[in-house]
Amino acid sequence: MKALNALVATEGRLFLREPVAAFFCLVFPAVLMLVLGSAIPGFTEPSDDIGGKRPIDLYLPITLAMAIATVTMTSLLGVLATYRERGILRRLSTTPVSPVALLGAQLIVNMVALLAGSVLAYVVAAIAFRVPLPGSIGATVVAFLLGAAAMCAVALVIAAVTPNARVSAGIGTLVYFPMMFAAGVWTPGPMMAASVQRVADYTPLGAASQALQAAWAGAQPQTLHLVVMAVVTVACGAIAAKTFRWS
Repeated sequence: MKALNALVATEGRLFLREPVAAFFCLVFPAVLMLVLGSAIPGFTEPSDDIGGKRPIDLYLPITLAMAIATVTMTSLLGVLATYRERGILRRLSTTPVSPVALLGAQLIVNMVALLAGSVLAYVVAAIAFRVPLPGSIGATVVAFLLGAAAMCAVALVIAAVTPNARVSAGIGTLVYFPMMFAAGVWTPGPMMAASVQRVADYTPLGAASQALQAAWAGAQPQTLHLVVMAVVTVACGAIAAKTFRWS
């Protein structure tokens, strides 16, 4: 436990020394909410098109889904691929500190960053635009954690099967933007064509976004979305565990 705590502290300091990654993981979701609420006309006003609700209230759960994608597909994936390419994991295998402990420390640091960035985004939205708490806090937490677990598993698979950090970053980017589209970052789910929306429902981030939106509105997430996230977590986690190379 002491070794893991020391690794978490070290990896946390290294994380903060990367200002670009730290900004996009910790600060960007809050900045995005400020920009949307301040720069887009009518974004903080009730709209008849969405049942009298405000667009900003509906967009915050989508922002949380975007934060999940950003942390897992950029920060976590990039570090894991770089550590393996540089032989850090291989060298650790000859020391009392195992590579598994380093992976655990990375997961902890990135999940703490994700949680901090998400809380900051909500606090900023609540103070600046009076965005209320989620209607179902428990369901929101479940959807958020399942979405984070599913996307972490996807990142681990990419890190496992790519030969170096450059290829890993390229594949991560190819996954990142379609996932963001499925989550409704550019086109909210109800505005998508029915066929596209159905495809998005079966992606881990699309399912997470839909589940978060439902929970935020006070409804229970669809069983389909919870099952999709759980299946992706288990399946990709198993694939990553079987194929991950330490060197």
